Amino acid sequence: MERIVFNIPPFLGDEIKYMKEAAENHRICGDGPFTAKCDGWFEERFGAKKVLLTTSGSHALEMAALLCNISPGEEVILPSYTFSSTANAFILAGAVPVFVDIRPDTMNIDEKKIEEAITKKTRVIVVVHYAGVSCEMDSIIDIAKRHDLLVVEDAAQAVMSTYKGRNLGTIGDFGCFSFHETKLVNDGKSELKAEIIREKGTNRSQFFRGQVAKYNWVDYGSSYLPSELGAAYLWGQLQHAEKMQADRMKSWERYYEAFLPLQNAGKVMLPVIPEGCVHNAHMFYLKCRDLSERTAYIDHMKKENIMCVFHYVPLHSAPAGLKYGRFNGKDEYTTKESERLVRLPLYYGLTEEDRERVIARTLAFWQ
Repeated sequence: MERIVFNIPPFLGDEIKYMKEAAENHRICGDGPFTAKCDGWFEERFGAKKVLLTTSGSHALEMAALLCNISPGEEVILPSYTFSSTANAFILAGAVPVFVDIRPDTMNIDEKKIEEAITKKTRVIVVVHYAGVSCEMDSIIDIAKRHDLLVVEDAAQAVMSTYKGRNLGTIGDFGCFSFHETKLVNDGKSELKAEIIREKGTNRSQFFRGQVAKYNWVDYGSSYLPSELGAAYLWGQLQHAEKMQADRMKSWERYYEAFLPLQNAGKVMLPVIPEGCVHNAHMFYLKCRDLSERTAYIDHMKKENIMCVFHYVPLHSAPAGLKYGRFNGKDEYTTKESERLVRLPLYYGLTEEDRERVIARTLAFWQ
């Protein structure tokens, strides 16, 4: 019985062709034709004012933190249920992360808990669109406007997801993607500064556009500019974005249909997609009764040669979270819900045979 892995990165075939083209044209250092193509694809597809490709989602978040002009000791509100990069970016900028509880239905930041965490030191609200499902952005944007705060969207899992018809990553002041290694800048005044930060603090991009006679070191920055080879690889995948998403959605919907009877019987909880949200099938998860049952389920699937995994350990309970940040209010759902959640194999190219085997073994566990 062959092993069903948790994830396989997609490979469509065009990636190597475009990377070869970039290498043969001796344009591999970045900001070449493929970087421009990728930037343009996102700008047109998402209606973003400005897109800058970076080396990673972590670097995109670091750029966003720098663009927020945070002073040491100022505070950033964010969920504890997220990857370390979300907090790291703002800690490196000198901020204090203030964690708040999540909603048990979407695993997103609880918009009703944000306002009570705001202090005179608060500068930014960071939202994380978990599993490609949007946070309650209308409420969050309203809070930010009333308190003169910036909003950064960690849309690492939300490429091609929407909220009330708007693409995630384009609603706040800055949006960061991870899978497609992209950063969106929605504030026109920040476009030039973002380019400078990305180019090691120089105005090199303006120089190449003929806007300045020479380029200089004009501000702080770092090496956030990706290789043209990475952009070429990405461009090869963007040509098939719809195809990949449709394939993933097929698996997501089949899982949901198969496990709905388990939810109706009160044995598990399935993902919740609020009204007005369109998700991208980034992942499929189940919520078990508790940590003990989740552990037993993962062990059961492992014996069946199927890899299922849990996700984040809440940041506020981690050593670095205790050292650098604090949790505001009561941890009513963050820890409890994180201990119940288990992710199932879902990736582009997951075969129907393997998908049905995952379903059959899962149903057998609860039967």
